[in-house]
Amino acid sequence: MAFIMSWRENGDAPGEALERLAGFRRELYWCLGMRRDALFEACDALACRPGRVLMLAELCLEPECRRGHGGLYDALNCGEVRVARLRRALAALPLPAWGDGRVRLACDVSNWLRPDAETSRERLFCHCYARGKGNAQMIPGWPYSLVAALEPGRTSWTLPLDAVRLGPEDDATEVTAAQLRDVVTRIIAAGQWREGDPDVLAVLDSGYDLTRLSWLLADLPLEIAGRLRSDRVMYFPAPPRAPGANGRPSRHGAPFRLGEPATWPDPAAATRTETSRYGTAEARAWPRLHQQLARRAGWEDHEGELPVVEGTLIRLQVDHLPGCRDADPVWLWSSRAVATAEEVNRTWQAFLRRFDIEHTFRFLKQQLGWTRPKLRDPAAADRWTWLVIAAYAQLFIARDLAADVRLPWQQPCPPGRLTPSRVRRGFRRIREDLPVPASAPKPSRPGPGRPAGSKNQRPATRHDVGKTVKREEPKTKTLRQTG
Repeated sequence: MAFIMSWRENGDAPGEALERLAGFRRELYWCLGMRRDALFEACDALACRPGRVLMLAELCLEPECRRGHGGLYDALNCGEVRVARLRRALAALPLPAWGDGRVRLACDVSNWLRPDAETSRERLFCHCYARGKGNAQMIPGWPYSLVAALEPGRTSWTLPLDAVRLGPEDDATEVTAAQLRDVVTRIIAAGQWREGDPDVLAVLDSGYDLTRLSWLLADLPLEIAGRLRSDRVMYFPAPPRAPGANGRPSRHGAPFRLGEPATWPDPAAATRTETSRYGTAEARAWPRLHQQLARRAGWEDHEGELPVVEGTLIRLQVDHLPGCRDADPVWLWSSRAVATAEEVNRTWQAFLRRFDIEHTFRFLKQQLGWTRPKLRDPAAADRWTWLVIAAYAQLFIARDLAADVRLPWQQPCPPGRLTPSRVRRGFRRIREDLPVPASAPKPSRPGPGRPAGSKNQRPATRHDVGKTVKREEPKTKTLRQTG
């Protein structure tokens, strides 16, 4: 790997950061295959453009892009991005340093909405929130699962490490488990985690099967933590079997109903923390709680007896939220079976840091124009997604090098606190000292194209939206269905 692996508590020296950025750009160039020059210049124009990207053709107006708009679309439709090599390059970047030396990851799904793209394949119905509280819409699009490294403090920076588009045949839990496994494996291979270091902590929001993720990733140095719905029911361990008792041993103990306080025993750990943003944060934890599994959904094809995956249940209550005086409690579950008071605080604080990935999604979509191009082929959308991630990674490396180029109505930012938008505004000056491996375009003449006035004799195929996988054999009927 061409770039430096060292990381300092107070940031890199300017020379080291510039050398690391130059090494990443050289590695990025060789991560591109066919049409690599056009793809690299598109990534450069994306990182140097000071304003929002509203359409892909606007990038050819930037001085960093020496190709026309036709060349940009041709590069995305027919080019090549060697994703495996680019993933290794991202994993080799120095991850944000935490005080305890623990790597924290966040995983979430962001949607590229394409409601009018009837000729695009592999679209799914994406869950989107509407303006009203409690309202939701299902809009066709391409859902992408992203994994990013979090950093401490109040910041809008994260480091995206992987992106996978969910297809009609994919199980979201299996895809997320394979994605986290690959990310942790690459982090270990890059020397970011060594034997004896604390486990990597992955935080997720509601909607994930935390029990199944913990069971699938039990062989990795990885701790899973996420949010639960407030109407879930968990169970304590089964009581010891009485001597001489007959029948099958019980696998589940007393129920713990999240919505019924009468079923809550005294917590094993309780903490109280004063925060500047949420007021007083009170956390109570109960160890060794598990979910009662059933043979449906992801566990339908499980061989043998269903496992019992124990973890720590945490109830977090804060005084207020930004814009909301009455805050409902949040229920969290960690794959760590028994947690101390310090570990309980670390879990819920890491969960609050998970929302930093929402700032990254917003920046990728509103500033870098991730979901702006009207691409038909989902493979071209994948190439564009990785170019956007590569451009953001360059901004992440260059944030200690950029000057504070602010608009007249903006307040100055202290050193080391520049936002991604301000770093991008000054990236063009940094690029002057960086290598540009892309070669100049060769003069050529455009093809004749379709004659004017002629009709298209080969209309594009229309594709359905949603899950299109059919079972070879129907499900076994239940006793109630068979009478």
